[in-house]
Amino acid sequence: MLFDYATLKLIWWLFVGVLLIGFAIMDGHDMGVGTLLPFVGRTDTERRVAINSVAAHWEGNQAWFISAGGSLFAAWPMVYATAFSGFYWALMAVLWALFLRPVGFKYRSMLANPKWRNAWDWALFVGSVVPALVFGVAFGNLFSGAPFEFNSYLVSTYSGSFWALLNPFALLCGLVSVAMLTVQGGCYLALRTVGAVQMRTVRYTTWAAIAMVVLFVLGGFWVSQLTGYRVTSTIDPNALPNPLAKTVVQETGAWLTNYRNYPIAWVLPVLGTFMPLVAVGLMRKGHNLAAMVASSLAIVGVISTAAVALFPFVLPSSKDPRSSLTLWDCVSSQFTLMVMVYVVVIMLPIIIGYTTWAYRVLSGKITPAHIQQNDHGLY
Repeated sequence: MLFDYATLKLIWWLFVGVLLIGFAIMDGHDMGVGTLLPFVGRTDTERRVAINSVAAHWEGNQAWFISAGGSLFAAWPMVYATAFSGFYWALMAVLWALFLRPVGFKYRSMLANPKWRNAWDWALFVGSVVPALVFGVAFGNLFSGAPFEFNSYLVSTYSGSFWALLNPFALLCGLVSVAMLTVQGGCYLALRTVGAVQMRTVRYTTWAAIAMVVLFVLGGFWVSQLTGYRVTSTIDPNALPNPLAKTVVQETGAWLTNYRNYPIAWVLPVLGTFMPLVAVGLMRKGHNLAAMVASSLAIVGVISTAAVALFPFVLPSSKDPRSSLTLWDCVSSQFTLMVMVYVVVIMLPIIIGYTTWAYRVLSGKITPAHIQQNDHGLY
């Protein structure tokens, strides 16, 4: 083996984080544009400008979503099994909302009827906002723990409900997620458009950035007051997975332990706090590509802030803290992790390469004149 078991466990914690961040950056700007769609487009042509700014790429960006889900299944099977059974209805809500995206893109322009097109515009809005909200709610519930436990045979039992997931802190995290992806989508839309659509995009993105910063800071203060989790027993990073082999205690403020032990980690929440404002400032000066980079760094900051706070926990348990899953005890075998490293090393550059090529080839501004000249060839 090229890496020992402990190193592979840590590598896969990083890989899953990178894939989730990649999904938020790439598919996130699609969802952000969908969220802004009813507000930045006052006419059918203006809404088609917004839609066609992402229409050529949104299906390719789903590769990040699929890669993240597949990696979760392969690297962290216990997390996949527990989360997908416990959060079943939440994930079904995401799936149902995502159904609206492909049909919205494909069907919207098939009829010229204004009511038909307006209905599909709102369908695209729902298909963008609901997944962003639920993803944030899911992250929020990690900090309070999910109500599951393992028996002596390591069979998990989940005792929660869908409505219990919609607690105040989780909903706050959901709003942070919606605002974050709206900013990402706004930066991309400003890069691809001109005129009235671009002006409205900058205005609404500014409000989204302000909301994101306020909610993110409020969430950080809230986390400092939450009861967190801490492993008190000795961890053997090379041991075979067994969640019940550790001892876990709950303490107020425990989620800030890593930030107290490693002050350099405060760089991450600083990125999440200031980069949205930097992105808006750059947009207002016409530096839209730089704004997109700043917004992407904000996403890195927000998601990494949560990951570092939770480390080494991946899925804490509110019913039995000892059953909480960490990156050390929820993983696949050493051989599986090593094979998956080879897969990622080969496939990730390919995904990045063809994505970069596609965006470069299909770059440029989408204008109302372009829409009218290609009326039958565009969405």
